[in-house]
Amino acid sequence: MSYIIALAGKGGVGKTSIAALIVKYLLKNNKTPILALDADPNSNFAESIGINIDDTIGSVLADFLKNRGELPPGMTKQSFLDLKLHQILKEGKNIDMMAMGAPEGPGCYCAANSILKDYFEKLATNYKYIVIDNEAGMEHFSRKNNSKIDLLIMCSNYSLKGIKTAKRLSDLVDALGLEIKERVLIVNQTPEQIDQGILEEIKKTGLQLMGSIVSDNLIEEFEINGKALTELPDDTKAYRSIEMLLNKYIN
Repeated sequence: MSYIIALAGKGGVGKTSIAALIVKYLLKNNKTPILALDADPNSNFAESIGINIDDTIGSVLADFLKNRGELPPGMTKQSFLDLKLHQILKEGKNIDMMAMGAPEGPGCYCAANSILKDYFEKLATNYKYIVIDNEAGMEHFSRKNNSKIDLLIMCSNYSLKGIKTAKRLSDLVDALGLEIKERVLIVNQTPEQIDQGILEEIKKTGLQLMGSIVSDNLIEEFEINGKALTELPDDTKAYRSIEMLLNKYIN
């Protein structure tokens, strides 16, 4: 049975970088096979883990809607879409990748969400770990596309605004009645010592603090140069931080 890790939070807090570091941790510790799922229409998770994506769910759906009358004889629409989606699943060593991509045309976004959910459920049984990088906001949660999650990581940067957004997301999860086994908060890009005021704000939210990821200039350097964060040295501050945190939650 798959162990599903999903990340959520406002834009610019480093969700994708954290997701890539989680993938690095899983690969390093032989916790495979892994499915990396980019559920953000502005996809960049693949680049962060060194995988090249040619097509996305969005592009497959747009092509299907354009040519829906040209189905192969004897094949249903769902079977045809399943075939096309399997073809865009990027297979790698111990890790596969799929991306939602950007919506293309009226109505495509909602339909892509629905197809992503259905196909994801079929794929899930093939992987030991699944890492989902969600979009900046609450779209997928409001549509209940991430309804069963083992570890939901609310991501915030080192700001009161990010922490408050994480709290609002957590409240939405409660309102929707989603099935979440564990829900935690990670504060990203922090100094070595977190300010007491930030800690007090976290306490007010009632969120369980998983921990913090220390600010690391090497991550920015890797991203500027298009290097995969899975190649980040093991002794860097950011990776040491995520390794320490995940050791507490993933056996």
